[in-house]
Amino acid sequence: MNALMVIAGQEIRAGLRNRWAAATTLILAALALSLVLLGSAPTGTVGASPVAVVVVSLASLTIFLVPLLALLLSFDAIVGEAERGTLLLLLAHPVARWQVVLGKFLGHGATLALATVAGYGAAGVLLAATVPADAEDWRAYAGLIGTSVMLGVAFVALGSLASIAVRERPTAAGLAVGLWLFFVLLYDSALLGVLVVDQGTVLSGSALDVLLLFNPADVYRLINLTGDGAAALLAGMSAPGDAGSMPVAVLYGALAGWIVLPLAAAVAVFNRRHP
Repeated sequence: MNALMVIAGQEIRAGLRNRWAAATTLILAALALSLVLLGSAPTGTVGASPVAVVVVSLASLTIFLVPLLALLLSFDAIVGEAERGTLLLLLAHPVARWQVVLGKFLGHGATLALATVAGYGAAGVLLAATVPADAEDWRAYAGLIGTSVMLGVAFVALGSLASIAVRERPTAAGLAVGLWLFFVLLYDSALLGVLVVDQGTVLSGSALDVLLLFNPADVYRLINLTGDGAAALLAGMSAPGDAGSMPVAVLYGALAGWIVLPLAAAVAVFNRRHP
């Protein structure tokens, strides 16, 4: 366990040293603050809380940005060490292979979580100082931050798996981009195409809900764009599926599964890998 924390701490220090954490925090803060400053314009016509507008807008953009940042942070976690020749040196120490994988995952996940909380937290402070909001609005915003961290950590796990599954850093980078394209863009497009062709003859609403669970970005959407009353009203056409048909615990469990399962697969593959 001490080796695990040492590796995690080393990754966090590396992220701070090469300004990954600072750059990610600035990107997320700039995104969130711009939405806070510009995103309350629709409230006059829909009568919604400014916080609910920000939650919907920020959730929609987080789906594109946070997974990409997570994959960029983690895609060379193992393959980069192997190319630099430091992986053999690391494994020569009394450290288990699962500790190497989990330590790097924890370090990258903590770096991304810190950047997300700091960036979105800064926007929350500005919201609290400029607009009125009730407890339900702040619960939705806190849920947005928490699920954004979970989404990012899920893609850190996927990036770690990609880093272990290949032998060359460019291949890992290409695989990371492919994962981002598949889960963020292509999966929903393919699902929409199936729905158009099917015309409701085979694929039912409940089957659609189950298919959405196979994409962490869609699970994130369901939690943030259809779970809260005000957010659901604003999201309307943009939210896939009907979160009301599935308990919130199922959605959170599915998002947690997207963290645990790729990480377990990464450990299993690394245990069989010869560096």
